Amino acid sequence: MEGPLMSAAVDPDYRHYPKQAEYRALVEARGAAMKLYHLAAADAPVPEAVGRLCDQWFAECAATVLAEGDCGFAILHRCGTDFYFLLVSVWRGSNELWEAVWYRHGDMPAFAPFDPGYPMAPGVVRPTFCVWELGIVAHESAAWGRYLASPRDAAARSRWVEDVFAGAV
Repeated sequence: MEGPLMSAAVDPDYRHYPKQAEYRALVEARGAAMKLYHLAAADAPVPEAVGRLCDQWFAECAATVLAEGDCGFAILHRCGTDFYFLLVSVWRGSNELWEAVWYRHGDMPAFAPFDPGYPMAPGVVRPTFCVWELGIVAHESAAWGRYLASPRDAAARSRWVEDVFAGAV
């Protein structure tokens, strides 16, 4: 029995491939603890120069996004040749994931806030994470759940900091 297409949103020419998630460091900025990941095709990792721009973002822009005591993770995602997302996600309200999206394209000198180019009215469907990013998000969701179920003491926080992901997504 033939049924309808699974999704009209998938371009017939699209061919999916794996990317590599790599935990890079715990970044502590403005009193927040952020696990930093790089995400890219195995044969095209994030260049060191772009990694330095990410470090610059944490030094110069974190105060606009992060609050004292925030815990979360950031994904520096290489999308193609010269487009990058910097997805900064923090746990707020105990169990909610909040996100700020920044990007860099071409020879931009720094990351800039991402504007999807259409109105972001309440209740309107908007982009969140792609299938590759969700591999990291799934791990971090489970890690935060383990932290929430713990005594949430210094030892539990250390376990959360050390609970990182690396591998194919």
